[in-house]
Amino acid sequence: MDPKQIPKQMFDFNKMAFQRSFSAMLIMQDQAEKMIGMWMDQNKWFPEEGKKAMEEWVKTYKKGRDDFKSKVNKGYEKMEEYLEPK
Repeated sequence: MDPKQIPKQMFDFNKMAFQRSFSAMLIMQDQAEKMIGMWMDQNKWFPEEGKKAMEEWVKTYKKGRDDFKSKVNKGYEKMEEYLEPK
């Protein structure tokens, strides 16, 4: 094994682990959103203002997670440039 490749392999492992963990989190959040939406639709007593607040909250957390993912991806791109053999 080439010692120069160890940092690249560690980086690739970290990147893959993050991507898979992030994907799992997305699946869980999307499923929770669907369940809450179904619950609100089935419970007619739930106030309309509450539904609007939940929709706004969902938009906010989706924007936050997309912004976070974008920043992490930019960091990974910079690190890949740094680790490229020259």
